[in-house]
Amino acid sequence: MIIVMKLDASDSQLMEVCQQLENMGYQHHLIRGVERLVIGAVGEAKLNGKEILETMPAVEKVLPVRHPFKLVSREFKPEDSVVWVGGNKEMGGIPVGGEEIVVMAGPCAVENREQIQSAAQLIKASGGRILRGGAFKPRTSPYTFQGLAEKGLQLLAEAGQKAGLPVVSEVINPEDVDVVAQYTDLLQIGARNMQNFALLRRVGRISKPVLLKRGLASTIEEWLMAAEYIVAEGNSQVILCERGIRTFETYTRNTLDLSAVPVVKHLSHLPVIVDPSHATGKWRWVQPMALAAIASGADGLLVEVHPDPAKALSDGPQSLNPAKFDRLIETLIPVVKAVGRELNLSQQQPA
Repeated sequence: MIIVMKLDASDSQLMEVCQQLENMGYQHHLIRGVERLVIGAVGEAKLNGKEILETMPAVEKVLPVRHPFKLVSREFKPEDSVVWVGGNKEMGGIPVGGEEIVVMAGPCAVENREQIQSAAQLIKASGGRILRGGAFKPRTSPYTFQGLAEKGLQLLAEAGQKAGLPVVSEVINPEDVDVVAQYTDLLQIGARNMQNFALLRRVGRISKPVLLKRGLASTIEEWLMAAEYIVAEGNSQVILCERGIRTFETYTRNTLDLSAVPVVKHLSHLPVIVDPSHATGKWRWVQPMALAAIASGADGLLVEVHPDPAKALSDGPQSLNPAKFDRLIETLIPVVKAVGRELNLSQQQPA
Protein backbone atom coordinates (compact mmCIF):
# COMPACT_ATOMS: atom_id res chain seq x y z
CA MET A 1 0.00 0.00 0.00
CA ILE A 2 0.95 3.67 -0.32
CA ILE A 3 0.84 6.04 2.62
CA VAL A 4 0.46 9.60 1.35
CA MET A 5 1.95 11.96 3.91
CA LYS A 6 1.02 15.58 4.45
CA LEU A 7 3.59 17.86 2.85
CA ASP A 8 4.31 19.57 6.17
CA ALA A 9 5.00 16.27 7.97
CA SER A 10 8.03 16.54 10.25
CA ASP A 11 10.93 14.10 10.31
CA SER A 12 9.79 12.76 13.66
CA GLN A 13 6.30 12.11 12.27
CA LEU A 14 7.81 10.28 9.30
CA MET A 15 9.85 8.14 11.65
CA GLU A 16 6.73 7.41 13.70
CA VAL A 17 4.86 6.14 10.62
CA CYS A 18 7.87 4.08 9.48
CA GLN A 19 8.13 2.51 12.93
CA GLN A 20 4.43 1.68 12.88
CA LEU A 21 4.87 -0.03 9.51
CA GLU A 22 7.78 -2.09 10.86
CA ASN A 23 5.63 -3.15 13.82
CA MET A 24 2.98 -4.33 11.36
CA GLY A 25 5.53 -6.39 9.43
CA TYR A 26 5.99 -4.14 6.40
CA GLN A 27 9.13 -2.95 4.67
CA HIS A 28 8.97 0.77 3.94
CA HIS A 29 10.39 2.94 1.16
CA LEU A 30 10.26 6.73 1.30
CA ILE A 31 9.76 8.68 -1.94
CA ARG A 32 9.89 12.48 -2.04
CA GLY A 33 8.04 13.43 -5.22
CA VAL A 34 7.46 16.82 -6.76
CA GLU A 35 3.88 17.09 -5.56
CA ARG A 36 3.67 14.65 -2.66
CA LEU A 37 5.58 12.71 -0.03
CA VAL A 38 4.75 9.02 0.10
CA ILE A 39 5.84 5.88 1.91
CA GLY A 40 5.53 2.59 0.10
CA ALA A 41 4.75 -0.39 2.33
CA VAL A 42 5.49 -3.86 0.97
CA GLY A 43 5.83 -7.34 2.38
CA GLU A 44 3.73 -9.83 4.30
CA ALA A 45 2.09 -7.88 7.08
CA LYS A 46 1.11 -9.37 10.42
CA LEU A 47 -2.08 -7.33 10.40
CA ASN A 48 -4.01 -4.86 8.26
CA GLY A 49 -3.13 -1.46 9.66
CA LYS A 50 -4.94 0.81 7.17
CA GLU A 51 -7.33 2.14 9.81
CA ILE A 52 -4.52 2.65 12.34
CA LEU A 53 -2.36 4.53 9.83
CA GLU A 54 -5.19 6.81 8.74
CA THR A 55 -5.61 8.01 12.34
CA MET A 56 -2.00 9.24 12.52
CA PRO A 57 -1.89 13.06 12.29
CA ALA A 58 0.76 13.29 9.54
CA VAL A 59 -0.99 10.81 7.23
CA GLU A 60 -3.21 12.27 4.53
CA LYS A 61 -4.54 8.99 3.11
CA VAL A 62 -3.70 5.31 2.59
CA LEU A 63 -4.08 3.81 -0.88
CA PRO A 64 -3.85 0.21 -2.09
CA VAL A 65 -1.49 -0.67 -4.97
CA ARG A 66 -3.41 -2.63 -7.58
CA HIS A 67 -0.43 -4.21 -9.32
CA PRO A 68 1.79 -6.99 -7.94
CA PHE A 69 4.82 -4.84 -8.83
CA LYS A 70 4.58 -2.26 -6.06
CA LEU A 71 7.77 -0.21 -5.93
CA VAL A 72 8.25 0.10 -9.69
CA SER A 73 4.64 1.06 -10.32
CA ARG A 74 3.48 4.47 -11.46
CA GLU A 75 1.04 4.43 -8.53
CA PHE A 76 3.94 4.37 -6.09
CA LYS A 77 5.90 7.09 -7.91
CA PRO A 78 3.92 9.18 -10.43
CA GLU A 79 6.97 11.07 -11.73
CA ASP A 80 9.39 9.51 -14.24
CA SER A 81 12.58 8.23 -12.65
CA VAL A 82 15.93 9.33 -14.03
CA VAL A 83 18.85 6.92 -13.61
CA TRP A 84 22.33 8.46 -13.64
CA VAL A 85 25.12 6.38 -15.20
CA GLY A 86 28.74 7.15 -14.34
CA GLY A 87 27.92 9.42 -11.42
CA ASN A 88 25.34 12.06 -10.57
CA LYS A 89 24.78 15.34 -12.39
CA GLU A 90 27.53 17.14 -10.48
CA MET A 91 29.98 14.35 -11.37
CA GLY A 92 29.18 14.55 -15.08
CA GLY A 93 27.06 11.40 -15.17
CA ILE A 94 24.70 10.51 -18.02
CA PRO A 95 20.94 10.71 -17.28
CA VAL A 96 18.72 7.94 -18.65
CA GLY A 97 15.08 9.02 -18.58
CA GLY A 98 13.72 12.54 -18.46
CA GLU A 99 13.82 14.76 -21.53
CA GLU A 100 17.02 13.50 -23.15
CA ILE A 101 17.48 10.44 -25.39
CA VAL A 102 20.70 8.48 -24.80
CA VAL A 103 22.47 6.12 -27.21
CA MET A 104 24.53 3.27 -25.72
CA ALA A 105 26.67 1.46 -28.29
CA GLY A 106 29.58 -0.89 -28.75
CA PRO A 107 30.50 -4.41 -29.83
CA CYS A 108 28.72 -7.52 -28.65
CA ALA A 109 31.98 -8.74 -27.12
CA VAL A 110 35.31 -7.25 -26.09
CA GLU A 111 37.80 -9.11 -28.31
CA ASN A 112 41.10 -7.31 -27.75
CA ARG A 113 42.48 -3.88 -26.78
CA GLU A 114 42.70 -2.53 -30.33
CA GLN A 115 39.12 -3.51 -31.18
CA ILE A 116 37.42 -2.06 -28.08
CA GLN A 117 39.48 1.14 -28.11
CA SER A 118 38.69 1.68 -31.77
CA ALA A 119 35.00 1.08 -31.06
CA ALA A 120 35.04 3.51 -28.14
CA GLN A 121 36.61 6.31 -30.17
CA LEU A 122 34.24 5.95 -33.12
CA ILE A 123 31.21 5.82 -30.83
CA LYS A 124 32.34 8.98 -29.03
CA ALA A 125 33.00 10.72 -32.35
CA SER A 126 29.52 9.86 -33.64
CA GLY A 127 27.76 11.06 -30.49
CA GLY A 128 27.25 7.90 -28.44
CA ARG A 129 27.23 8.48 -24.67
CA ILE A 130 27.77 5.05 -23.08
CA LEU A 131 30.10 2.26 -24.26
CA ARG A 132 28.85 -1.32 -24.21
CA GLY A 133 30.93 -4.46 -24.47
CA GLY A 134 30.46 -8.04 -23.31
CA ALA A 135 33.08 -9.78 -21.16
CA PHE A 136 30.96 -12.72 -19.93
CA LYS A 137 29.03 -14.10 -22.91
CA PRO A 138 26.14 -16.54 -22.25
CA ARG A 139 26.09 -18.05 -25.75
CA THR A 140 23.63 -20.63 -27.08
CA SER A 141 26.48 -22.97 -28.03
CA PRO A 142 29.23 -23.88 -25.54
CA TYR A 143 31.68 -24.02 -28.45
CA THR A 144 31.39 -20.36 -29.46
CA PHE A 145 33.36 -17.42 -28.05
CA GLN A 146 32.48 -17.03 -24.37
CA GLY A 147 34.18 -13.70 -23.70
CA LEU A 148 37.40 -12.63 -22.00
CA ALA A 149 35.90 -12.47 -18.49
CA GLU A 150 37.77 -10.11 -16.12
CA LYS A 151 40.41 -9.30 -18.75
CA GLY A 152 37.61 -8.13 -21.02
CA LEU A 153 36.23 -5.91 -18.25
CA GLN A 154 39.66 -4.36 -17.76
CA LEU A 155 39.97 -3.60 -21.48
CA LEU A 156 36.44 -2.17 -21.56
CA ALA A 157 37.09 0.10 -18.57
CA GLU A 158 40.37 1.26 -20.10
CA ALA A 159 38.71 2.07 -23.44
CA GLY A 160 35.85 3.90 -21.75
CA GLN A 161 38.22 5.96 -19.64
CA LYS A 162 40.31 6.99 -22.67
CA ALA A 163 37.20 7.97 -24.63
CA GLY A 164 35.50 9.64 -21.69
CA LEU A 165 32.52 7.27 -21.79
CA PRO A 166 30.81 5.33 -18.96
CA VAL A 167 30.66 1.59 -19.67
CA VAL A 168 28.05 -1.16 -19.42
CA SER A 169 28.63 -4.92 -19.45
CA GLU A 170 26.63 -8.02 -18.63
CA VAL A 171 26.87 -10.01 -15.42
CA ILE A 172 25.59 -13.58 -15.51
CA ASN A 173 26.43 -15.03 -12.08
CA PRO A 174 25.76 -13.66 -8.58
CA GLU A 175 29.37 -14.38 -7.58
CA ASP A 176 30.62 -12.12 -10.42
CA VAL A 177 28.63 -9.04 -9.41
CA ASP A 178 31.43 -7.46 -7.40
CA VAL A 179 34.04 -7.85 -10.13
CA VAL A 180 31.71 -6.50 -12.85
CA ALA A 181 30.72 -3.58 -10.60
CA GLN A 182 34.43 -2.84 -10.05
CA TYR A 183 35.01 -2.10 -13.74
CA THR A 184 31.64 -0.87 -15.04
CA ASP A 185 29.23 2.01 -14.45
CA LEU A 186 26.09 0.07 -15.40
CA LEU A 187 25.50 -3.66 -14.90
CA GLN A 188 23.40 -5.48 -17.49
CA ILE A 189 21.11 -8.41 -16.71
CA GLY A 190 20.61 -10.23 -20.01
CA ALA A 191 17.40 -11.70 -21.37
CA ARG A 192 18.33 -15.26 -20.37
CA ASN A 193 18.87 -14.14 -16.77
CA MET A 194 15.81 -11.94 -16.35
CA GLN A 195 14.34 -14.43 -13.89
CA ASN A 196 17.60 -15.47 -12.24
CA PHE A 197 16.25 -14.37 -8.88
CA ALA A 198 19.49 -14.90 -6.97
CA LEU A 199 21.23 -12.59 -9.44
CA LEU A 200 18.42 -10.02 -9.25
CA ARG A 201 18.60 -9.93 -5.47
CA ARG A 202 22.39 -9.62 -5.58
CA VAL A 203 22.44 -6.59 -7.92
CA GLY A 204 19.68 -5.12 -5.78
CA ARG A 205 22.21 -4.82 -2.96
CA ILE A 206 24.81 -2.76 -4.84
CA SER A 207 24.91 0.99 -5.36
CA LYS A 208 25.38 0.98 -9.15
CA PRO A 209 22.55 1.14 -11.71
CA VAL A 210 21.23 -1.96 -13.43
CA LEU A 211 20.05 -2.47 -17.03
CA LEU A 212 17.38 -5.20 -17.06
CA LYS A 213 16.57 -6.79 -20.40
CA ARG A 214 13.21 -8.40 -21.08
CA GLY A 215 13.27 -12.20 -21.25
CA LEU A 216 12.88 -14.03 -24.54
CA ALA A 217 9.33 -15.17 -23.74
CA SER A 218 8.41 -12.98 -20.77
CA THR A 219 5.24 -11.02 -20.28
CA ILE A 220 5.37 -7.35 -19.35
CA GLU A 221 4.21 -8.21 -15.84
CA GLU A 222 6.98 -10.79 -15.41
CA TRP A 223 9.50 -8.22 -16.63
CA LEU A 224 8.29 -5.62 -14.13
CA MET A 225 8.23 -8.20 -11.35
CA ALA A 226 11.89 -8.96 -12.12
CA ALA A 227 12.62 -5.24 -11.70
CA GLU A 228 10.67 -5.35 -8.43
CA TYR A 229 13.13 -7.96 -7.09
CA ILE A 230 15.99 -5.49 -7.62
CA VAL A 231 14.22 -2.45 -6.20
CA ALA A 232 12.89 -4.40 -3.20
CA GLU A 233 16.49 -5.07 -2.18
CA GLY A 234 17.18 -1.33 -2.04
CA ASN A 235 18.54 -0.46 -5.50
CA SER A 236 16.04 1.81 -7.26
CA GLN A 237 18.42 2.59 -10.16
CA VAL A 238 16.90 0.26 -12.76
CA ILE A 239 16.69 0.81 -16.53
CA LEU A 240 14.41 -1.51 -18.51
CA CYS A 241 15.39 -2.72 -21.99
CA GLU A 242 13.03 -4.16 -24.61
CA ARG A 243 15.07 -6.41 -26.93
CA GLY A 244 12.46 -8.44 -28.75
CA ILE A 245 10.58 -11.59 -27.80
CA ARG A 246 10.46 -15.02 -29.35
CA THR A 247 7.57 -15.67 -31.75
CA PHE A 248 6.99 -17.91 -34.77
CA GLU A 249 8.61 -15.37 -37.13
CA THR A 250 11.97 -16.41 -38.59
CA TYR A 251 12.98 -13.50 -40.83
CA THR A 252 14.14 -11.57 -37.78
CA ARG A 253 16.09 -12.88 -34.80
CA ASN A 254 13.25 -11.87 -32.48
CA THR A 255 10.05 -9.86 -32.73
CA LEU A 256 10.54 -6.33 -31.42
CA ASP A 257 7.55 -5.54 -29.20
CA LEU A 258 7.46 -1.75 -29.42
CA SER A 259 3.98 -1.72 -27.90
CA ALA A 260 5.72 -2.68 -24.65
CA VAL A 261 7.39 0.74 -24.48
CA PRO A 262 4.25 2.90 -23.99
CA VAL A 263 2.61 0.16 -21.92
CA VAL A 264 5.53 -0.05 -19.49
CA LYS A 265 5.86 3.72 -19.30
CA HIS A 266 2.17 3.86 -18.38
CA LEU A 267 2.55 1.19 -15.69
CA SER A 268 5.98 2.09 -14.32
CA HIS A 269 8.13 5.13 -13.53
CA LEU A 270 11.34 3.38 -14.63
CA PRO A 271 13.13 4.50 -17.82
CA VAL A 272 12.85 2.21 -20.86
CA ILE A 273 15.35 1.78 -23.69
CA VAL A 274 15.26 -0.44 -26.79
CA ASP A 275 17.85 -2.81 -28.30
CA PRO A 276 17.05 -3.00 -32.04
CA SER A 277 20.18 -5.06 -32.74
CA HIS A 278 19.16 -8.20 -30.84
CA ALA A 279 15.56 -7.65 -31.83
CA THR A 280 16.18 -7.84 -35.57
CA GLY A 281 19.45 -9.77 -35.82
CA LYS A 282 20.39 -8.01 -39.08
CA TRP A 283 22.11 -4.64 -39.43
CA ARG A 284 19.85 -3.38 -42.23
CA TRP A 285 16.80 -3.32 -39.95
CA VAL A 286 18.48 -1.74 -36.94
CA GLN A 287 18.06 1.85 -38.13
CA PRO A 288 14.31 1.76 -38.94
CA MET A 289 13.55 -0.03 -35.67
CA ALA A 290 15.69 2.44 -33.74
CA LEU A 291 13.70 5.34 -35.21
CA ALA A 292 10.44 3.58 -34.42
CA ALA A 293 11.61 2.95 -30.86
CA ILE A 294 12.16 6.65 -30.26
CA ALA A 295 8.79 7.46 -31.81
CA SER A 296 7.16 4.96 -29.44
CA GLY A 297 8.52 6.81 -26.41
CA ALA A 298 11.78 5.01 -25.59
CA ASP A 299 14.30 6.88 -23.44
CA GLY A 300 17.30 5.55 -25.35
CA LEU A 301 18.86 2.86 -27.51
CA LEU A 302 21.34 0.03 -27.03
CA VAL A 303 23.02 -0.61 -30.39
CA GLU A 304 25.73 -3.05 -31.42
CA VAL A 305 28.58 -1.32 -33.29
CA HIS A 306 31.83 -2.96 -34.41
CA PRO A 307 34.82 -1.41 -36.23
CA ASP A 308 34.71 -4.34 -38.71
CA PRO A 309 31.53 -6.45 -38.33
CA ALA A 310 32.78 -9.06 -40.84
CA LYS A 311 35.54 -9.98 -38.37
CA ALA A 312 33.42 -9.87 -35.21
CA LEU A 313 33.70 -12.93 -32.95
CA SER A 314 29.99 -12.67 -32.09
CA ASP A 315 26.88 -11.05 -33.59
CA GLY A 316 28.63 -9.54 -36.59
CA PRO A 317 25.53 -9.71 -38.86
CA GLN A 318 23.55 -7.40 -36.56
CA SER A 319 26.36 -4.94 -35.85
CA LEU A 320 26.61 -1.53 -37.51
CA ASN A 321 29.92 -0.41 -38.97
CA PRO A 322 31.18 3.14 -38.22
CA ALA A 323 29.55 4.72 -41.30
CA LYS A 324 26.17 3.13 -40.57
CA PHE A 325 26.32 4.20 -36.94
CA ASP A 326 27.06 7.76 -38.06
CA ARG A 327 24.04 7.61 -40.32
CA LEU A 328 21.85 6.27 -37.51
CA ILE A 329 22.73 9.23 -35.28
CA GLU A 330 22.01 11.67 -38.13
CA THR A 331 18.57 10.20 -38.78
CA LEU A 332 17.71 10.11 -35.07
CA ILE A 333 18.01 13.87 -34.63
CA PRO A 334 14.82 14.92 -36.50
CA VAL A 335 12.78 12.08 -34.97
CA VAL A 336 13.88 13.03 -31.47
CA LYS A 337 12.93 16.65 -32.14
CA ALA A 338 9.58 15.58 -33.59
CA VAL A 339 8.61 13.86 -30.33
CA GLY A 340 9.60 16.94 -28.33
CA ARG A 341 12.79 15.61 -26.78
CA GLU A 342 16.55 16.15 -27.11
CA LEU A 343 19.34 13.81 -28.18
CA ASN A 344 22.11 13.66 -25.59
CA LEU A 345 25.22 13.64 -27.80
CA SER A 346 28.88 13.44 -26.85
CA GLN A 347 30.78 16.72 -26.87
CA GLN A 348 32.59 15.82 -30.08
CA GLN A 349 29.28 15.67 -31.97
CA PRO A 350 27.53 18.98 -32.82
CA ALA A 351 23.85 19.09 -31.88
